[in-house]
Amino acid sequence: MKYLGEIDITNSGPDINPYNFYNHADWAMYFLEHYGQIEGDHHKAWVCDQIARVLYGTKVIVKLAKWEDGTQEYRVSLSVPSQEYIDWVEKMRGDNGTEYDYNYGVPP
Repeated sequence: MKYLGEIDITNSGPDINPYNFYNHADWAMYFLEHYGQIEGDHHKAWVCDQIARVLYGTKVIVKLAKWEDGTQEYRVSLSVPSQEYIDWVEKMRGDNGTEYDYNYGVPP
């Protein structure tokens, strides 16, 4: 089956983007429900980091991938981290930014 590509539907209405009305809490739960049970501390750290990014205002991108047989799937990712998230990570690292390590994790 031939892959036709994907289109960004982030700013589309609810007739195209079923996630259109998701708020920060909904997105946090999305990442927890879809990836939170994957084994490995490095993967769980990634889930925690994605949740932190969402809760601190990083934009969620939704794309729709399609194949010629009519199969389609939604693909969710995060855009460039928000400044609020970046500031929070620096705070987590301590007073001089290197006192503690911050684990971004590894995507599953």
